[in-house]
Order: sequence, then structure tokens, then C-alpha cells
Amino acid sequence: QVQLVESGGGLVQAGGSLRLSCAVSGLTGRYDYAVCWFRQTPVEEREFVAVLNCYDSYYLDSVKGRLTISRDNGKNIVSLKMNSLKPEDKGVYDCTATPLFSPGDDYVRANSYPYWGKGTQETVSS
Repeated sequence: QVQLVESGGGLVQAGGSLRLSCAVSGLTGRYDYAVCWFRQTPVEEREFVAVLNCYDSYYLDSVKGRLTISRDNGKNIVSLKMNSLKPEDKGVYDCTATPLFSPGDDYVRANSYPYWGKGTQETVSS
């Protein structure tokens, strides 16, 4: 059974930092699946944020340079390090996973991911 458990959400002031973690279980081969973060905000119902596909990472334009997605060595945990947070980053962040993408696959669509966590709330105060 595949399980994704998010942690690390909370309240932070604008300009601050936060690290979200996604613990993945039930998927074999640490580099055989892609892990993606989506978020639900007051403006967007569900918005792609970042994806780690084996050794490649891709980001939403508005978070480039501020957020970093990475895999913790030796663990089935994918982290999203968030720096210089803005009020518009506020939302519920969902961790998702799917078998590795191939060139041309649409990794920004939520329905490309069959496995989802329950989400973690992040609030950024101005």
C-alpha cells in the first residue's frame, strides 16, 4: 500500500523559511518514482509547485530561486525547502507521487499523479 505523509507546515512570517517533508512508503526503488508538490490556495484550486523526477527537478515560475525540492539521502523522504516566503505562498501543500515521467509527459497536471498525501497547511503572515 502506497502512503505519503507530509509534515513541516506551520505559521511563518513573510521572508521566512520553512521545510516541508514527504515520507513515501510502499513504492520500491527510491529513484523509480517522481514526487511532486501541489498547493491549494485561496486563488488556485490546485497548483503545481515543484516535481522531482529521478535527478531532474522542475518548478512553478513564481517559486523558482526560492524553493528547492530534494531527496534525503538514505531515506524515502522528499523535502521542499522554502525560502523568502510570500503571503501568496500560503495554502495547503499536498505531496504526490507517480512512476517516473518520460519526456513529453505532463507533470503539472494533478491527474497525472495517482498517489496523494493528506496535505499540510502553511500560513505566511505579512
